[in-house]
Amino acid sequence: MSNRNQRKLEHIQHALSIGQTRTHGFEDLTFVHHSLPNTSIDKIDITTIVGELYLSSPLLINAMTGGGGEKTRSINESLAIVAREADIPLAVGSQMAAIKDPWETSTFKIVREVNPKGIIFANLGSEASAEDAKRAVDMINANALQVHLNVIQELVMPEGDRDFSNALVRIEKIVNSLSVPVIAKEVGFGVSRETAKQLTDIGVKIIDVGGRGGTNFSAIENNRRERALDFFQSWGIPTACTIAEVNSTDFNGSIIASGGIQNAFDIAKSIALGASVTGFAGFFLRKLMETGVTGLIDEISLILTDLKIIMTALGVTTIKELQNAPLVISGETFHWLEQRGINTKRYSQR
Repeated sequence: MSNRNQRKLEHIQHALSIGQTRTHGFEDLTFVHHSLPNTSIDKIDITTIVGELYLSSPLLINAMTGGGGEKTRSINESLAIVAREADIPLAVGSQMAAIKDPWETSTFKIVREVNPKGIIFANLGSEASAEDAKRAVDMINANALQVHLNVIQELVMPEGDRDFSNALVRIEKIVNSLSVPVIAKEVGFGVSRETAKQLTDIGVKIIDVGGRGGTNFSAIENNRRERALDFFQSWGIPTACTIAEVNSTDFNGSIIASGGIQNAFDIAKSIALGASVTGFAGFFLRKLMETGVTGLIDEISLILTDLKIIMTALGVTTIKELQNAPLVISGETFHWLEQRGINTKRYSQR
């Protein structure tokens, strides 16, 4: 087994053992209650749009794995079945493993074989070239490409990259060369409004904020080091804060919220902050391991039912209306946004 393959398997093992930090900041958000919501659960429409893609709900299975041999192929096959039956998008893990070693392509292609009509996102890191991006998209006939931004993970990873020069230039070339949307995706450390502007300026129209609060890739990589870089253990922008950061800019594209999201309440709060879609990864991986494909499908159904119940209580019937539901921000999230000059009253007084 190659070092890259072994690393993929170690990431899965550590992700399951470490779990999610749940330091996302959603506990600082409170919806304004309406005693007369004037709606019915039967009228709730949870369809949404991300970029040019129309989705049946604001929920996607976010990038997890691939390129680690039969184990990761099996996980991706199971996730593809779940995505097909639940009618939700699925993103694969980084396909660079398959680009470097064609034998690994089957661990990614399986998702399209199992889910031929579904919405599937390809995935590569910011070190990828435009040609790499085309190969990744073609490999799984993808509907979009995630370009993941994982500087902190790479710096902590013993064998990780240390040179991040010209990443923005490479992403711009990818945006200009592909016929499918490009999603800039953080992996657990959040996107600042400054970064969002840089991405907007090169034509990126979908940002997955990947905030702090979910799987901690710094902790995962520190577990693989002889000498831990402890100062990166709590690094990053909490998920609630990073959604508001991106939403405070002139960015007129779609925001995907991810980073510790586990239930319908997290989804509703993410959307009220400005997201159109929410990504689940570590939570779904654990559910899959514990309850299997059927158990995860049932969990997704319950989450979406809960979301409709929350929307009914708020008196909103669509995702667009939920994006304008008033909420009050307090605690550390309020402190962060206040210090960053982001007006929190835009949420509470709308």
